[in-house]
Amino acid sequence: MLLPSGVMSGIISAPQFFRIFPDLNPDNVGSDHASTMQAFYTAIYEVGCLAGATFALLWGNKLGRRKNITIGAIFVIIGTIIQITPMPGKRAGHQFVIGRIVTGFGNGLNTATVPSWQAECSKAHNRGLHICIEASMIATGTVIAYWIDFGLSYLDNSISWRLPIGLQIIFAVIVIIGIWYLPESPRYLLSTGQYEEGEHVVAALADEPVDSPNTQLQKRLIVDALDNFGELQIKHVLTGGPSQHWRRTLIGASSQLFQQIGGCNAVMGKRSRANFVPYSPVIYQQYIGLDRRMSLILGGVNSTVYAMSAFLSYPMIERLGRRKMFLLGTFGQALAMFLAAFCLIPNDLQGDSNNHAVYGAVVGLFLFLISFGCTWLELPWLLPAEINPNAIRTNANAISTQTNWIWNFAVVMWTPPMLNSIKGFGTFMFFGCVNLCFFPIIYFYYVETRGRTLEEIDIIFAKAYCEKKWYVRVGNEMERLSPEEVERAAVKYGLSTEGSVREFGEDQGITYEHDKREVQKEAERGQAA
Repeated sequence: MLLPSGVMSGIISAPQFFRIFPDLNPDNVGSDHASTMQAFYTAIYEVGCLAGATFALLWGNKLGRRKNITIGAIFVIIGTIIQITPMPGKRAGHQFVIGRIVTGFGNGLNTATVPSWQAECSKAHNRGLHICIEASMIATGTVIAYWIDFGLSYLDNSISWRLPIGLQIIFAVIVIIGIWYLPESPRYLLSTGQYEEGEHVVAALADEPVDSPNTQLQKRLIVDALDNFGELQIKHVLTGGPSQHWRRTLIGASSQLFQQIGGCNAVMGKRSRANFVPYSPVIYQQYIGLDRRMSLILGGVNSTVYAMSAFLSYPMIERLGRRKMFLLGTFGQALAMFLAAFCLIPNDLQGDSNNHAVYGAVVGLFLFLISFGCTWLELPWLLPAEINPNAIRTNANAISTQTNWIWNFAVVMWTPPMLNSIKGFGTFMFFGCVNLCFFPIIYFYYVETRGRTLEEIDIIFAKAYCEKKWYVRVGNEMERLSPEEVERAAVKYGLSTEGSVREFGEDQGITYEHDKREVQKEAERGQAA
């Protein structure tokens, strides 16, 4: 996910790169124009990612998860080939930019699809782990790209930048080959009327026979949830009622927004003359006085620590739960930002370049990388994939991914001017305050989904709506439900149609009107309490 953008950080201002793209060389066109062009060459990738996420929003449900991922990988390959083949000439820059957009389109399509597909193919007890593994590859891709760029920087020819970019093809080919050995989402298959194949996938994922009662019940739960909306349209994302589609979409998208405005780009990236490098080498070089090579090596150590911290999320995600990890990560990020800000006061505000307090800023950077790497790196990819219901999961997850790429682009563009105008002290202080604003939103609006099936999460929101209770409280207090209890609750709270009631309810002694009365009674008791 991050290899294509991470690779650019090390080559965008390399002399070997300037030989093919002279418009990026400050010595040729001036520092201001070169800075703008370098920023454009880098950030245009995120525009492509946004386009890919938009494609998933509009057509993702029609193609299916595996086809979307395959198409995304093909676009990555095509875009990479376009990027690595320019020759010196006036059109070299145009070709490279087109390649960046095409590659971004493929990546945007995949980032909007893969989390949903993983959530739909995982069990309740390991869904969080599976998506954390996928998201942690962002950090892994970043550190791989950093060290590849560093190692090849010793070469004085175009291989130093063509090879790192071209390596994306290897990963894309692995995805294309591997995806066809994996099952399609059972929820997609059942939503498109492929009942037999969907039934077999449900059975395979549960490791049970196709005709087992549990397989048939799981199939019926999915079908009932989908049938309640008939033919899916994008406008269903905006609906309220028991399903609470719009509320759930906003919660998922907000997590992607908070990830980007929490300051990750201020710590992990700074553009000096539009050269996107980890901010830590800047501190090592400008504040501590290390030479550029040693500063870059220590910056690579930072990136490695960041990647290793991502693995800490594996044991934490199902033990602590989503809410606690969000709150813990936010606390760590805020603390790190304030620590870095205060330690930069002597240098930024008092002009004391020899003050040893700057070492505390380095500690703050490491603390942020660890806090972000094991919480906010993964959670915004997990939450939208599991909190959104089956009927709109692809669309809502695409909206969340669009939010990520829009704000990624915005923050990357506004962070350099902030660092230039209010220095590191003001920038880190600002992001520390922003992180403090996350606490009440997470506490009052983010429902706990640990250990819940995707259909159970539907019940949490429907129960809260029908009984007029706060859904975060319902999520904390509601006991785990068996598949049979989920189906009955879906009937009770209006998530299943009357036809589903007759099919399932006759054997259970319940009727649609009976459960409507029960819901009303519980709502009245809740108001009285």
